[in-house]
Amino acid sequence: MANLRDIRRRIGGVKNTKQITAAMKLVATSKMARAVERATAAKPYGEAIQRVLVRVAEKAGGAIEHPLLTAHDEVKTIELVVFSSDRGLCGGFNNNLFRQVVRFIEQQQDQGHKVQVRVYGKKANGFFPKRGYEVGGSTIDLVPADFMQYTMDLAGHLTAGFRAGDFQEAYVAYNEFKNAGTQIPTFSRVLPLAVEVSEADAEAVVGADADYEYEPDASEVLNSLLPLYLQTRIHQVFLEQEAGQHAARMAAMDNATRNASDIIDELTLQYNRARQAAITTELIEIVSGAAAL
Repeated sequence: MANLRDIRRRIGGVKNTKQITAAMKLVATSKMARAVERATAAKPYGEAIQRVLVRVAEKAGGAIEHPLLTAHDEVKTIELVVFSSDRGLCGGFNNNLFRQVVRFIEQQQDQGHKVQVRVYGKKANGFFPKRGYEVGGSTIDLVPADFMQYTMDLAGHLTAGFRAGDFQEAYVAYNEFKNAGTQIPTFSRVLPLAVEVSEADAEAVVGADADYEYEPDASEVLNSLLPLYLQTRIHQVFLEQEAGQHAARMAAMDNATRNASDIIDELTLQYNRARQAAITTELIEIVSGAAAL
């Protein structure tokens, strides 16, 4: 009977775990819905900034000059900003990105480039220093309400460092949110900025119904738009990362709940078999005792 008690205890423990994972799934689902709404709502703004930049760049022609657009002849140092979650229980969301980041750093080091890392999120803050990587700054306990402030601070840091020559290129590494089941580890160069006018974009500008006059001129307008464009890109990364981590956590908790149900079924089957075996043994003992009399 001790075996039966152990199995009942295990079933009870797994049921408690299942309740917790099911509750965490519901919480993650609710948070993901809000995060996806924010990320989706912000995308048209970023796309509009890009379209305006293309139009102004076409108007400015070859007279585009700005420190944020100036590529350095020689790249010695790269600033890499890694975004992660503060909490775990989200499957391979963080580790998949970290593996890509380590590979990226090794490739850059093989080319003679120094990589200094700046991290957002507790998981990244715990991963990289322990492995000997230089971490120039970290921000943890991220709050969605403060994303704009984080964006302004990071954009200011990158702009100042790039202009001062502390690093010649800057990248962001994050999980791009595609849908509830897909988050893609992504590297994007944010500095130096590039305003590229494709042939299709140029034709669209030329063929636009309305023309615009710029004051003081197109180049000055472009110079004002570029810092805003950088901030928009960084802010979108924060939003994508937030949506992605909740989606990954929702999927992980759903899998955990399903696995708990399977374990409960297996343990219940074991319990029933053990109980039947115990009853059969008792009946055999009773019958044997009666026959002996």
